[in-house]
Amino acid sequence: QPWVIVPDFTHHAHSASLSAVAVNNRYVVTGSRDETIQIYDMKKKAEHGALLQHNGTVTCLEFYGAAHLLSGAEDGIICIWNTKRWECLKSIKAHKGHVTSLSIHPSGKLALSVGTDKTLRTWNLVEGRSAFIKNLKQNAHIIKWSPDGERYVTVITNKVDIYRLDTASITGTITTEKRISSLRFITDSILAIAGDDEIIRFYSCDSQKCLCEFKAHENRIKDIYSFEREGQRVIVTASSDGYIKMWNLDLNKIKDVPSLLCEVNTKARLTCLAVWLEQASETKENSDKAATSSQGNRT
Repeated sequence: QPWVIVPDFTHHAHSASLSAVAVNNRYVVTGSRDETIQIYDMKKKAEHGALLQHNGTVTCLEFYGAAHLLSGAEDGIICIWNTKRWECLKSIKAHKGHVTSLSIHPSGKLALSVGTDKTLRTWNLVEGRSAFIKNLKQNAHIIKWSPDGERYVTVITNKVDIYRLDTASITGTITTEKRISSLRFITDSILAIAGDDEIIRFYSCDSQKCLCEFKAHENRIKDIYSFEREGQRVIVTASSDGYIKMWNLDLNKIKDVPSLLCEVNTKARLTCLAVWLEQASETKENSDKAATSSQGNRT
């Protein structure tokens, strides 16, 4: 059955451009240059309110499970939110400048953040305090844990440094020609990297070699997402050209260019992307629907 992407819910969310988006099993949250975080209930397809804690562009949002959300902004603050009552549990002055990126360890006990003060900071989320500070030579703009939590990567302009958790030391570096705009772990050891060009590249974290590259869009790629459905690995890309594209990736043939499943021209200048997956386990009917159609994949 062919995959199609159709608009399902559209809302004029902010008074300025969107800078970050995150999803959990129920909610979609969006951050913006207007300094607010808007919440949407995907079960009801409705607005759920706004969070007004930051002064400055909201730069990063990440859920941990169903109960917590972390937000970071240009005010240098990281907020920890309870998603049941949507209250701010803790507001941490994280960086002497902007918070540019944050990532929560799969265990939920640690988070990493980078900022424009040239530091990488480790946070003890159990106690809500700083655990470790590492000085970087330059400002990093992306940080990301691997799915197994054994390693993490930082991005400084066009360079990816790969760190091991147990030693906190760099085990390898990947350098690209253009500035990197988005990065996603496809597996524990394979990274998808997109930069200020139209090409997506898959790299091995172990060898730092490029496994595959292909032209995905006509303009720069702003964000990549990846998910698994019915045993199928799907990569979703969003570009400044307005297109969202979905690709089928065969991990057993990683050197082969992924096949295009579908695409849609949103006629918008896209800035960020997330995929909300309806929980197929909720009802038998839902899982049957998911198996026979791709309508459960909301982008």
